[in-house]
Amino acid sequence: MTIMTVPNQSEMESYWLPFTANRQFKANPRLFVGADGMYYTAADGQRILDGMAGLWCVNAGHNQRPIVEAIKHAAERLDYVSSFQMAHPLAFEAASRIASIAPAGMDHVFFANSGSEAVDTALKIARAYFRVKGEVGRTRFIGRAKGYHGMGWGGLSVAGIGRHRKDFGPLLPETDHLPHTLDLAHTAFSRGQPAWGAHLADELEALAQIHDPSSIAAVIIEPVTGSGGVLPPPQGYLERLRAICDRHGILLIFDEVITGFGRLGAPFAAQAFGVTPDLITCAKGMTNGAVPMGGVIAGDKVWNAFMAGPENMIELFHGYTYSGHPLACAASIATLDVYRDQDIFERAARTAPLWEAAAHALKGLPNVIDIRNIGLLAAIELAPRPDGGAVRAIEAANRCFDEGVLVRSAGDALVLSPPLVISDAEIERLFATIARVLKLLQ
Repeated sequence: MTIMTVPNQSEMESYWLPFTANRQFKANPRLFVGADGMYYTAADGQRILDGMAGLWCVNAGHNQRPIVEAIKHAAERLDYVSSFQMAHPLAFEAASRIASIAPAGMDHVFFANSGSEAVDTALKIARAYFRVKGEVGRTRFIGRAKGYHGMGWGGLSVAGIGRHRKDFGPLLPETDHLPHTLDLAHTAFSRGQPAWGAHLADELEALAQIHDPSSIAAVIIEPVTGSGGVLPPPQGYLERLRAICDRHGILLIFDEVITGFGRLGAPFAAQAFGVTPDLITCAKGMTNGAVPMGGVIAGDKVWNAFMAGPENMIELFHGYTYSGHPLACAASIATLDVYRDQDIFERAARTAPLWEAAAHALKGLPNVIDIRNIGLLAAIELAPRPDGGAVRAIEAANRCFDEGVLVRSAGDALVLSPPLVISDAEIERLFATIARVLKLLQ
């Protein structure tokens, strides 16, 4: 067994970490050297309960042996082959398996390598779809405030987290945004989908009239806003968006990079909510985080439009060097096997009521102004300190880590998204740690 050594200061200098205060981190690095099940192992040997499934992605828990063995076997057999005018059997099997659990009528998968690439791919497919249909004026995209759609130019343009966009403008033109659905005056401490807020979907009708409906290609939203603070959709909200899109011939894209592969107790949030979009972006739980992979699942309407032209012509001039990579496809197939064989989606659905009760038991603790949950997702909103800034949530997350529990801060909220295999005892420990920290926090 190879022993992993901790890098010294000189070795750490070369690595530019993403979304990280690099100088601060390297002065006191948080390093992991192993992971298994629900736990990370830190460089000092401490076991850390993973309350974030890595980064919303390790749905089946860490170090699932069937996935590890599938990757090893694939690497020994076929390390790489392009997907441009050639392919390999695992790519077709992976696509077929994903389509088999997708909503009815969504039967085609375009592979990318991350959620960011999946989003940019979906946006390009949307524009190209209307071009092949002869509606070349449909170029506008509608995103939503607080939405996160990766860090590509397209995804960043339709996203709605201001700090993520601030340093990189100007972004793509012809984009607009719906309002988010968080309103603590009406929705605080809702369990699951809030009863208030369906009317906010009607803002899409207003935007359609401002821009002319025939200029809009697609609306892209997360069914449950993730990085923006875990915002479940109000009751009836998604249904109204679907109806407005249908009325005006607009494509509806669900960004299910977080909600896909069991997070809400169903394969996709589209099925959990009973609303089928035209395109679904996915990644993260697609391979249990073990190998980078993303994809776009396309409905038959979209696919058929591209297949109407001459058979010898390339239908979509788009792709990536690593689209459908053999190791990623092997990991995805094995991941889907694990989800099925270990009843992980069903287990998440059974665990959700206990998760909800444990989260809402924090109501009444100091500075807790809202608790939101759905499936195995939750957010604990904390009152900001008088001097402003999201310092309280950051401090709470850091103190939880010191006690051996990994959670994240998003603005003024603590966000939670554990592996779907979390036990009742681990749920109790997770929320007990948060409660203890909140009681001590100023």
